[in-house]
Amino acid sequence: MGKNFSITTVSLLLLLTSTNAGQVFDIKSYGAQTNGDITQALTQAWKAACAVAGSKVVISTGTYKLGLVTLLGPCKGAIEFNLQGTLQAPSDIESFKGKDGWVVFERIDSLTVSGGGVFDGHGQMAWQKNNCAKKYNCDILPINIRFNFITNSIVQDITSKDSKFFHINLLECKNLQFQHVTITAPRDSPNTDGIHIGRSSQINITNANIGTGDDCISIGDGTQDITIKQVTCGPGHGISIGSLGRYENEQPVSGIRVIGATLSNTENGVRIKTWPASPSGTASDIHFENVIMDNVGNPVLIDQNYCPNNQCSNESPSNVKINNVSFKNITGTSTTLEAVKLVCSKSVPCQQVVVADIDLAYKGSGSATSTCVNVRPAVSGKQNPSACTKKI
Repeated sequence: MGKNFSITTVSLLLLLTSTNAGQVFDIKSYGAQTNGDITQALTQAWKAACAVAGSKVVISTGTYKLGLVTLLGPCKGAIEFNLQGTLQAPSDIESFKGKDGWVVFERIDSLTVSGGGVFDGHGQMAWQKNNCAKKYNCDILPINIRFNFITNSIVQDITSKDSKFFHINLLECKNLQFQHVTITAPRDSPNTDGIHIGRSSQINITNANIGTGDDCISIGDGTQDITIKQVTCGPGHGISIGSLGRYENEQPVSGIRVIGATLSNTENGVRIKTWPASPSGTASDIHFENVIMDNVGNPVLIDQNYCPNNQCSNESPSNVKINNVSFKNITGTSTTLEAVKLVCSKSVPCQQVVVADIDLAYKGSGSATSTCVNVRPAVSGKQNPSACTKKI
């Protein structure tokens, strides 16, 4: 995996070099003005740039209003979206006409998104209309940035702010790098997942700083070969595999590595969550290592009875099979008494779970505990709390 990552990194650096040397399409050449609506200008600049091999679309410093746009490929060659300024989304949901994305990059090979700029989703009005806590099949609100069918690409040095729903969503992407990405929204902003990855492979996230109202990073079905390194998370709900098992025909999840994360004041730490009464599925080869927890609830969690706000029937167990999972060198402080909670399915108990070098202190009175249900983990190294204090 390390060899593949290095080859990928070199190829992407070559990609950056090629796009930087290409033809520049500045949106101001298409009539864009600071504080004005640049939807038409950006659409025209992108179309022209996409028709040229090795091109760059530039949005210079300043603040601009932008309606929903789909920046569509395939393009003639490598293309860069260079955002130096701040893009502001419409505040009202109605202007999106039921669409689930604000800025959509679709069917592009060799894309670079960079420039140090900000995608400001103006989500405050939308959060008030979010009904997902009460309704199982809720209305999906616009996502700040969607990457659909993107390959061999890099996203670096950008900020996503106050998205109406998820900040960044990946669908059917392959070989995509995220570096130095910042994501920010208030703790109470609903369903504002930082980066959600679905049905994608060979995704690397490095040095991201994510604070939001839901999962900092969430992994959906059909996702394979993901490496997450040196990510800071908080506020938020932690780093999550899942939820899985909610829908029919979900694809397997495998090859997920979270290395060197720091979570601060989050509701959860690192977790795997599956719905009860689910169709069959698998989640395997998942590893969390060298993670620091600072004032975190449920720092280490497998939850195969995930049913938020009682939106489902939990009478039948989950049928998502979890195996080959490790939690290694997890240290810090827990705000919940159960610092390690491994609740697996009685239908398909977890297999090959490793718990090594855990040192989590409970912030309240008393000592932290560890619960194991339908799992017998292999234990090594320091265990604070003692592994499987409670066994069910």
